[in-house]
Amino acid sequence: MPALRRAAPLAARLITALVFWILVQAPRPSQAAVGVGAKPPAGADVLIDGSRQTLDEKWTYWQGPGFKSSLPIRWKMVEDPVDAGTVLMTDDPAAAGGKYGAADIVTKKAYRDFRLHIEFLVMKPGGNSGVYLQNRYEIQVLDGDKTSHGMGAVINETPSPYHAYRGVGKWNAYDIVFRAARFKDGKVAEKAMVTMYFNGIKVHDRQTISQVWGGPNSGIDGGNDGGKGITDTPGGLKLQAEGHDVRYRNTWIQELDLRAPDTDFSP
Repeated sequence: MPALRRAAPLAARLITALVFWILVQAPRPSQAAVGVGAKPPAGADVLIDGSRQTLDEKWTYWQGPGFKSSLPIRWKMVEDPVDAGTVLMTDDPAAAGGKYGAADIVTKKAYRDFRLHIEFLVMKPGGNSGVYLQNRYEIQVLDGDKTSHGMGAVINETPSPYHAYRGVGKWNAYDIVFRAARFKDGKVAEKAMVTMYFNGIKVHDRQTISQVWGGPNSGIDGGNDGGKGITDTPGGLKLQAEGHDVRYRNTWIQELDLRAPDTDFSP
């Protein structure tokens, strides 16, 4: 019996140590700052840094059913209209006239759960683009639209948090923690979830996402059961070309492993 009494506290200490190790080691949302100018934390992958080299190394075209362009990527590196440096411009002749899906770019690497920072600037009124999480779920970039299809909305699933938008000709930032859908027996058991800060203001808090909107030209699973047939496949970060002058800079992503259905984070 004395041996058993001694073993019990030892086992408890081992379990406590194991739980602590799991909590420390499992990737979690970063405490990095949010908003324009936020710098990547250690270990994050910088996706847009103003260089053509990074663009060609880490991005390609999404060759969906509406694809009309060709490599090398025709988006341009141009001068930052506000600050020093160069930025990425969504200028591709194939997308002229608003032909979405014709010249969208996507990261070569696919992601499951992640923390994303991305900055964008709309040059003219009505400018339109989009940030696609996992090449599925669109966070809208659309000047002038305050509906569920408008600026900053989880498209068709939330109202536009237009109050957080700085307007044309100014840099804006999305800071996002995303958790991919979870599956059981091939079916969605837990919907995709997102928390987002827009220019430092929390605008979406653990928002679930029901489906892919926009049809087969919009991204992975868009043509699968009307966008409701989500599959258990990671996807890249995608940026949309709509024939408008929208610019991107300072974009980085940090992979996470969000075991619990919770995307909440704070700067």
